[in-house]
Amino acid sequence: MTCPHATVVIDPLVQDLDGETERLRASVPLARIELLGVPAWTVTRHAEARRLLVDPRLVKDLDAWGLWQSGEVTHDWPLIGMIDAGRSMFTVDGEEHRRLRTKTSQALTPRRLEAIRPDIEKFTEGLLDALAAQGEYGVVDLKAVFAQPLPMKVVGLLMGVDEELHPMLTRQYKAFFSMLTPQEDRLALLAELDVFYAELVREKTAHPTDDLTSALILAEEGGRPLTEEEVVGNLKAMVAAGHETTIGLILNAVRALLAHPDQLRKVLDGEISWETVIEETLRWDTPTTHLLMRFATEDIQVGDQVIAKGEGVVISYRAIGRDTDQHGEDADAFDVTRPTPIRHMTFGHGPHICPGAALSRVEAGIALPALFGRFPDLKLAVADDEIRKLPVMTQNDMEAFPVLLHG
Repeated sequence: MTCPHATVVIDPLVQDLDGETERLRASVPLARIELLGVPAWTVTRHAEARRLLVDPRLVKDLDAWGLWQSGEVTHDWPLIGMIDAGRSMFTVDGEEHRRLRTKTSQALTPRRLEAIRPDIEKFTEGLLDALAAQGEYGVVDLKAVFAQPLPMKVVGLLMGVDEELHPMLTRQYKAFFSMLTPQEDRLALLAELDVFYAELVREKTAHPTDDLTSALILAEEGGRPLTEEEVVGNLKAMVAAGHETTIGLILNAVRALLAHPDQLRKVLDGEISWETVIEETLRWDTPTTHLLMRFATEDIQVGDQVIAKGEGVVISYRAIGRDTDQHGEDADAFDVTRPTPIRHMTFGHGPHICPGAALSRVEAGIALPALFGRFPDLKLAVADDEIRKLPVMTQNDMEAFPVLLHG
């Protein structure tokens, strides 16, 4: 598998995310990339991504991928589980996509999110109490105690997953995304997750409750109910996306504000809204770095370049978020005082826009002011450059986030 153009090799260990982002942006508007030996295109500019994300010639159907058809990519490739993830709204297009997506979207309406706001606030306060207890005498990991369990509690509530199972799911998804997990182990844990969700679906089929799992089982969109495989696929992907994105959003916002104390002061004084902080964080330090993958069903001209039929296309949201054509020459700067509305596409665009975007915003909108309200003197316990990224090619996540609660 060779690439005829200069290629940016995406580092599986994520040692230099800023440098990688800059190298991707140097290729306008598409970059040739290599993902663990597999070539693809990635979109690096806002305008082109906005057009391609609604282009019907780019599909999620794995069978449209030439390297898959030829056998050059198999289940031995460590990233295949993010593409060959079972039948769900994340892997189909057109009418079938709409059929599979409708009930999920209905469960995440503004009215439903407002209904669970008290639960999110309760979860937040409980975790802040735990944070205070563990951090009373020294360093505490903000990720492990607060940013990671909060979205898992929320998505567990929505899906009807018992709380005692949350640690297991957290471990399973962490191992799935990590590039350090042997592929044999990754495939085994994917099979375990399929069994877990299938058992959940069967339990909810027999005893439905007021949750998204039961709603998907009972749905009859498009004149026919969802199959067990379709419900399992939706749940598996929703739990992954529903908690990973919010972990990144919360931690990236805290890190950015601690690195810019003048901006943090404006936020705490009420001069800048938390909504603005969230949108600027989503633009500047996106929770998802690279979204895999769409496939061209025919040749697609993009500027002077051509995505050939059968080629794979990745969306590099971090590079797009720092597009100077869209966000100005200071796109590399975190600045909550930007004079114009922050229009980004971090949650996607078009039919496959993230169905949980509003949920993630609500969670961060509750968690961040509550955190800084309780601990206004919060600070990093290590130098910022000592924070290490997890070895995950698609998510912008940290190994840990050690803090001192009282400065």
